[in-house]
Amino acid sequence: MNNEMKLEFDAVSENEGFARVAVAAFITPLDPTLEEVADIKTAVSEAVTNAIIHGYAGWSGDEPGKVEVRCCLRGDVLHIEIEDKGRGIADVEQAMEPLFTTRPDMDRSGMGFAFMEAFMDDLDVTSEPGRGTLVKMEKKLGTLSWSEDEE
Repeated sequence: MNNEMKLEFDAVSENEGFARVAVAAFITPLDPTLEEVADIKTAVSEAVTNAIIHGYAGWSGDEPGKVEVRCCLRGDVLHIEIEDKGRGIADVEQAMEPLFTTRPDMDRSGMGFAFMEAFMDDLDVTSEPGRGTLVKMEKKLGTLSWSEDEE
């Protein structure tokens, strides 16, 4: 199966749930397991939340910034891109370290990238200060297998 979708929405926290559900609905034709859906929804939630909270922190425009979610199914592989045009990340490697956060004032745990990495098969983050961040994730669906003992 090959399919694509693109969403663009305001960078407001209320839209994080919308993004999670939209991506979950997009993959339903592949009949994913509940665990696969939960993993993908968590990764999308973390990436979108990062875009909203970190990408547009201190946004001074009249309107909120935008977050774009692009999904592409190629066979049984889901490719996700989540992009903002916000402040960007000065040191991506440091930002991806578990427990690193630039927003301790908001009780941020600094585990967003670690969760994305744990729940997806591939994660790539590119960013440029003042220009935004692009998070690319990939997950092969249908890879979970159950042994006869677990049935």
